[in-house]
Amino acid sequence: MEKIQYLWMGAGFVLLALFAAPLLAKGILNIGTVTGILISGLLIFYGRFMGNIHEKIRAAAATTVGKIVLAAVVLLAAAILVTAVAETVLMVRAASNHPPKNITAVVLGCKVRGTKPSRILQERLDAAYEYLVENEEAVAVLSGGQGLDEEISEAQCMFEYLTAKGIEESRLLLEDASTTTRENLIFSKEILKEQGLGEKITIITSDFHAYRACDMAEKLGLESYSTPAHTFFAYLPTYYVRELYGILYYKFGM
Repeated sequence: MEKIQYLWMGAGFVLLALFAAPLLAKGILNIGTVTGILISGLLIFYGRFMGNIHEKIRAAAATTVGKIVLAAVVLLAAAILVTAVAETVLMVRAASNHPPKNITAVVLGCKVRGTKPSRILQERLDAAYEYLVENEEAVAVLSGGQGLDEEISEAQCMFEYLTAKGIEESRLLLEDASTTTRENLIFSKEILKEQGLGEKITIITSDFHAYRACDMAEKLGLESYSTPAHTFFAYLPTYYVRELYGILYYKFGM
């Protein structure tokens, strides 16, 4: 095989390792995992059979139908790439929209394993802890209900984690009924109104999730900023790709 074939196959195996690692290590399986593994497989297949594939492309390009099919494939690939880049820009921009001092934080829940936070939730809680330490006058709404396989609500888990690290109970407000990001924000807004905290917030969630959460908040009439939690590098590819789908569904599926 030629050197270029090894490069394509190597890229495929690297991607495969990145997307398969969370699945094998933690059982994390979602549309991001599946998409990443499929793309990895395509790269490996292309590298291995590059010569044969190029021959078939040249043969297809010699016919009218083949030209139409190839053009459609190129346009589809370009559309996917442009969409992914545009969504990435939105994610980065939202995660960089940092808040002024001492405004209320809304911490979005994530998976609880028994009574302990998952890795993603712990990252959000560590970001919340840092924010509350640096902004001594701020309070936080801890938002997240209880799933069927969770022993306590996400809000209660967050409360126990933060108070164990020294955050005063009086600075933490629990919202333990929500099951989606939209409900997180709707129910948290009700708490903000009840407590007279205004409608200016910073949302503490994973960096890849900041755009969708902040955009939802703005649509609900909240002035939102972002205090992003940095995602463990081995998890980021899977959750980043999943969020690309999530933004599309949010924009066009609701």
